[in-house]
Amino acid sequence: MKILGILGSPRIDGNTAILLDYALSGARSEQAEVEKVILRKLHFTGCLECEDTRDDGECLINDDMRMLYKKISSSDVIILASPIFFGSLSSQTKMMIDRFQCLWQAKYIRKTYRQEKKRLGGFISVEASKRLDFFENAKAIVKNFFATIDVIYKEELFVSGIEKKGEILEHKDHLERACEMGYRLIKE
Repeated sequence: MKILGILGSPRIDGNTAILLDYALSGARSEQAEVEKVILRKLHFTGCLECEDTRDDGECLINDDMRMLYKKISSSDVIILASPIFFGSLSSQTKMMIDRFQCLWQAKYIRKTYRQEKKRLGGFISVEASKRLDFFENAKAIVKNFFATIDVIYKEELFVSGIEKKGEILEHKDHLERACEMGYRLIKE
């Protein structure tokens, strides 16, 4: 099993990243092949809404997203992790999701793309306030993204009231839940 963790936090070693690492360690404990991509380290632009898109769903822009498309396509499990910013996903995460517009068009408008294998997915999100509706907003976007890439939204871990960098390490219960999430996604 290949599991791909996608970190959408601008903090490479912040609370969201820590939870993602714990989830990936849970998968690794079951001998899964684990890889983590940090969106902040990639060089890519936002969607340019090209009029001439390809029938196979590949984006015309030649940047680091091409590598990510391949990694996502070849993974059995995907865990997306993003903090909540202004009631939604981080800009890095949203920009990455928007770059799948070409695939969405090929799949739903042109009907020229079809992924043969269904994969499982999980979503991890952390936010400083206690606004649970922010998680629901982010979750709706992630569910649409997962549907486009043929990933079944199976697991979620939402943690509110965490703001200081590294504060999540004081909450062993959340760390354990993240580890169990990775484990369960591999066992399904």
